[in-house]
Amino acid sequence: MDVSTSPLPARLWQLDALRGLALLNMLVYHAMYDWVYIFGLPAPWYDITAPGCHVWQQYICWSFLLLAGFSATLSRSVLRHGLITAFCAAVLTLVTAVAMPSQAIWFGVLHLIGCALLLTRALRRPLAAVPPAAGLAGCAALFALTNQLPYGYLGFESLRLVRLPEALYAPNWFWLGLPDLGRFSSADYFPLIPWLFLFWCGYFLARLLGRERVRAASGAPPAALRPLCFAGRHTMVVYMLHQPVIYGALLALTAVGVL
Repeated sequence: MDVSTSPLPARLWQLDALRGLALLNMLVYHAMYDWVYIFGLPAPWYDITAPGCHVWQQYICWSFLLLAGFSATLSRSVLRHGLITAFCAAVLTLVTAVAMPSQAIWFGVLHLIGCALLLTRALRRPLAAVPPAAGLAGCAALFALTNQLPYGYLGFESLRLVRLPEALYAPNWFWLGLPDLGRFSSADYFPLIPWLFLFWCGYFLARLLGRERVRAASGAPPAALRPLCFAGRHTMVVYMLHQPVIYGALLALTAVGVL
């Protein structure tokens, strides 16, 4: 078989391990959030407004999105994965809106990844025509420029360059990144802009590395990393179940007086 046209491996253990590591961090981060902000238990080191916690949270979401974009180049069923992810996102919205209205998730990371996969599938020909280096640089620049769009500015993090007119923002545009400023609330919020550009950074990075490098990285993981790889292969199941399990465990421990 011609190595230049032979199929890429369906999975890379390196991606599964990195995804598993991000998943482990997410579990700890969300457990601490419930511990402090829902159950009111003490943990002085955990403060979501502190720079350290913000960097931790950003590492988790950046990892998931870059890895999802990278993996989209390996998947033989991007459309199916996109539809499944979008369905799970809709279930998450329904459950949170009914069970915890104040913590409802209207457009979180699952909504974003589902839409990003479907858009990548729909735009596969235009995206394939973009040189990988140019695509990566362009998407990185657009992500940095629009990072604060959902908050009324152009700019990255605390570097806010331009204040945008409030007329651009409306209740029905929250999914795009133009929410009703000061009124819209979502417990998990990852609109298409800017986060689609980060997803596509992962997509173009995979293309930039090339088929040969990606293929050469395939194989069996080291024994020490197999638990992380296992978790990384089942990210969706863990993501959908982790909050009810964490909340239930803390509730039970509180009820019996352990906490």
